[in-house]
Amino acid sequence: MTDISITIVAYHNEEDVRNAVDSIVENTAASISKIIYIVDNSTEETKLSSLAEKYQDVVYVTPGRNLGFGGGHNYVLDQLDSRYHAIVNPDILLKEDSFAILLSFLQETSAGMAVPRITDEEGRLQAVYRRELTVADMGIRMFLSGHFKKRQQYHTMQEMDYGKPFLVPFAQGSFLVIRTELFQKLRGFDPRYFMYMEDADLCRRVNQVSSLWYCPDTFVIHRWERGSHKDKKLLKLHIQSMWRYFRKWGWKLW
Repeated sequence: MTDISITIVAYHNEEDVRNAVDSIVENTAASISKIIYIVDNSTEETKLSSLAEKYQDVVYVTPGRNLGFGGGHNYVLDQLDSRYHAIVNPDILLKEDSFAILLSFLQETSAGMAVPRITDEEGRLQAVYRRELTVADMGIRMFLSGHFKKRQQYHTMQEMDYGKPFLVPFAQGSFLVIRTELFQKLRGFDPRYFMYMEDADLCRRVNQVSSLWYCPDTFVIHRWERGSHKDKKLLKLHIQSMWRYFRKWGWKLW
């Protein structure tokens, strides 16, 4: 059993995946045993398999089709033999031994899942920590982001003290560390979501049986691109996932 397993789902973003894996290997202590699964959803041939040749703790797998975000992470769910598991986006970079800090945080608390400080490349904290989703908050975020600023600040927990740990109802799923036993008990991400909202759904299910905590003691860089706001196809997927989420959890309007 390894200390931590990590999944990175690739989709036509080879350079990002390579940078993410390099940063994990370079910044994670050798004393932490790990296995990094690259699940390649790409529909065209890539050269990511070379990472498994470069690093002995990298495993490259190809489902042969695009399984989506949650489906890609779930693809190796039954193979996981670790104490903790990390869900990592390809556009994440580590600059310090974040896994050592997060594993210690989870070991010392009763938290089932943890999220670190997530910043942009200039060190600014990203608004990825959110209260329970409502129809109004999603509508504002998707279509009225220039308005209702106080409500957006409330929804993204801007008033919290980010120098201290606190409970998080929903953390955007670019970088999460969860107890593997819990992740497997929950059967990973809900397969009804192809893309978008699966992270909100997972966080909600974690908080039903355990807890998700913000850990202030380490940070990772997230080079965030909000694709659904630029692409009509992705926007349609986002709206479909919102519909599935609120049908499942109830239509809380505000």
